[in-house]
Amino acid sequence: MGDPKNDSWIFALAVLLSSVFVYNSTNTINHQALEQLHYVTELTKLIRTTSSAISGEAEDSAKFVSFFPDFVWTVRDFMLELELDGYPITEDEYLENALKLIPGWNPNIQNSNMPRECIRKFFPKRKCFVFDRPTNNRQQLLHIEELPDDQLDRNFLEQSKNFCSYIFDHAKTKTLSDGITVTGGGLAALVETYLEAINSGEVPCLENAVVTLAQRENAAAVQKAADLYSDRMARLLSLPTDTFLELLEVHAACEKEAIAVFMERSFKDDKQEFQKKLVVLIEKIKEDFLLKNEDTSLKYCQAELKKLSEPLMTSISRGTFFVPGGHGLYLNAKNKVEEDYKLVPKKGVKATEVLQSFLRSQEETEVAILQADKALTDGDKAIAVECAKTQAAEREQVLLREKQKEEDQKMEAQQRSLQENIDQLKEKMDKERESHLRQQETMLEHKLKMQEELLTEGFKKEAEELNKEIDELKESIEVTKSGGSLNVSRILDVASIALVAVLPGPYKVVGMGVKLLNDAFKKTDNSV
Repeated sequence: MGDPKNDSWIFALAVLLSSVFVYNSTNTINHQALEQLHYVTELTKLIRTTSSAISGEAEDSAKFVSFFPDFVWTVRDFMLELELDGYPITEDEYLENALKLIPGWNPNIQNSNMPRECIRKFFPKRKCFVFDRPTNNRQQLLHIEELPDDQLDRNFLEQSKNFCSYIFDHAKTKTLSDGITVTGGGLAALVETYLEAINSGEVPCLENAVVTLAQRENAAAVQKAADLYSDRMARLLSLPTDTFLELLEVHAACEKEAIAVFMERSFKDDKQEFQKKLVVLIEKIKEDFLLKNEDTSLKYCQAELKKLSEPLMTSISRGTFFVPGGHGLYLNAKNKVEEDYKLVPKKGVKATEVLQSFLRSQEETEVAILQADKALTDGDKAIAVECAKTQAAEREQVLLREKQKEEDQKMEAQQRSLQENIDQLKEKMDKERESHLRQQETMLEHKLKMQEELLTEGFKKEAEELNKEIDELKESIEVTKSGGSLNVSRILDVASIALVAVLPGPYKVVGMGVKLLNDAFKKTDNSV
């Protein structure tokens, strides 16, 4: 015999962690079998749905339906005929008949009805499978695991096949309240959270477990999204890019994928703390790519320009241009360097800046050559000086316009980034609201069905006791339907402000935040 207390905890943990709960018994589903399933009546004392001190067992148990697994009762060594009142019945009908409440008010009957009532109340989706004895040979039963299939009873094999097919086809991913799905590492984290509560003498609380799990999963979601963004950028970009905009367009596509990955995996990020971390991470990675793009372009352009200007620099060092008519020769040679440089492909975003720096470095040399040119009059020299100044000023203006254009493009990219975050957040919240509504409607359908069954079986008092739960559910459904859009708007308001707050200094502009908020609200209103 095991420790009854430990057995109860094991039962509760199995319910909390499984998506399909398979209860295994032998021979028949009778009074004794149901008595052995007394653990189900203790679940209200062993599981809490919220951490609120004011919620009681009844309030908690009313929400069990939202996250409890499907219930499958398997009956081994089944020796009866599947029939009722002389008519054949299915395995499921056999189970439902066994779960019908027994009329009467004495304590024994009440105790007998408790596991029946709890199973019907907590597990809306129920299934039953019966199995013949695998073999009637006692010696073979002692070594049943070693027997080949051809020595097992045909009915047993067929029943086993049906059972396995059902589990494989219908078992779903473990789902908690609000449609949160849990697999792998998430389940392991749930086990640790529940065991920590039990070992400390507390009752496992679903709400606390979900909060703990959300912290773990959301942190992993941020990292996974950031890694995807970084990997995609590295694969899609060929540095240096021809234009600044080209990199930003790749960034936008990669960021959209990254945000989608985060949204798919994250949950309960109510204050957008983890989404803000992702925004900061992506911004940092993007800036690293921008700097690398600039550095690659700078080094490449400088190297190319150095090669192209070598003949010019050699002529200068040899004094070739310090002769009558030398200024014209110098201008021709310098212009050739510029023209040849323009023909160099894939110079990248620093092309103009590098050329401007080179031309700026030539200004003193050009003045010296000009002053040494005996073929020019003082008037010619003055005109040439003014022309050089004008050209230098024009080049500076071109460079300034390029830099301003890049800043404008960066600002626009930031706006698109923020809008993408808000759009995907809104889409996620809409889906979660729809999922929550479906869950509420499923719970209501189950409770109404249960109430109808109780009335049919003559249990009017028990049926009336469900009225409060049914009314509360109907009210919650109406709130979800009517107030959902307003709640989304309010949360998007907070999210927009929060996301703007983590952007780099130059982009914390009130106009951007207001514009995006207005756009978000308009879209929300139009979707109602």
